[in-house]
Amino acid sequence: MNVVSRTSRISSSSIPLRERALTPDNTCGFASIGKHICDPNGAQALIVELAASRALVPALDLKEHPPKTAISGHRRLSAMILAGYCGTTEAYCADPDCQPDYGNCDSNYTPVGPTTLNDPRPLVGNVSYTDDIEDCTETNVVALTFDDGPYSYTNELLDILKTFAFQATFFVTGNNLGKGPIDTTAPYPTVIRRMIAEGHQIASHTWSHYSLQNITSAQRIQQMIKNERAIANIIGKYPTYMRPPYSQCDAASGCQAEMKALGYHRVYFDLDTQDYLHPLPSQIQGSKDILKMNLAEKDVSSWLSIQHDIVEQSVTNLTSYYLGLIKAKGWKGTTVGDCLKDPQSNWYAFSIHAVQTFSDMA
Repeated sequence: MNVVSRTSRISSSSIPLRERALTPDNTCGFASIGKHICDPNGAQALIVELAASRALVPALDLKEHPPKTAISGHRRLSAMILAGYCGTTEAYCADPDCQPDYGNCDSNYTPVGPTTLNDPRPLVGNVSYTDDIEDCTETNVVALTFDDGPYSYTNELLDILKTFAFQATFFVTGNNLGKGPIDTTAPYPTVIRRMIAEGHQIASHTWSHYSLQNITSAQRIQQMIKNERAIANIIGKYPTYMRPPYSQCDAASGCQAEMKALGYHRVYFDLDTQDYLHPLPSQIQGSKDILKMNLAEKDVSSWLSIQHDIVEQSVTNLTSYYLGLIKAKGWKGTTVGDCLKDPQSNWYAFSIHAVQTFSDMA
């Protein structure tokens, strides 16, 4: 079977960046080695031990990949580390690439309302809080999951799901990719409330999409409770299911124990559509081929798949094809909670504090 093992499941996408000016005292930038200093006007100075950096960072041709080019993932970050750039635009300040230890990143924003940190965290139901969840217990279903949204294409995705009468789980991020906080930035509150109204499941993909095993315990907890507050501000409750960004939440870092202490099920997948590797119209057939091959397997009774609603071709091209394959097989698309036979009452928790609600921005 063409199923990608979870050891290689580190996905990223190149999203067009729009410029967003910050006030002069909110400079931010990139650095992971040495000392990084931005002056109030965004001018930069970076002290890096080049020997160390070249040992840790792949060599890049900076003429071919200038630091301000929107190349994705570690290649863009590596270019900026070597060149020592910093600035005040979204290319520098948008998470998850922004380095919070060296400036004022989007992740530094905290949603309005009382913290959920001291809420009770009961472990309820029969679904494991200890093991990584990678497949379903229900048969003849595909648990459809979408990461990194809501985004520009999510409403269209909801339309497609509605056409097929399928449900999905949305692993939402709270404030990354420069989209603004989900609880105060239109149209995201409306989109998330629509998800709930149409029977979908909301789950957490953290506040700003950092690797949870590569940040501190305090930062991990903030990544979870900030997203809780923002989601509760929209729908009056917050999820008990989460997916670690980049599939990174190991035991050694303390991440697994902390997710359990916060009352979260850790959800991964057993079918990777690889939509993030095929973002162009000329490439998306690669993801279609993966899905056709795997859904033809006769000895598999269910799948738990991953897509990204920030990838336009995944929404506008791949999803209808995929849902058609599921329907033709006589199966249905469903949520993670349903595929695990977990009652919907277990999918969410409620804050002990009053919920702060917001009207959608015009």
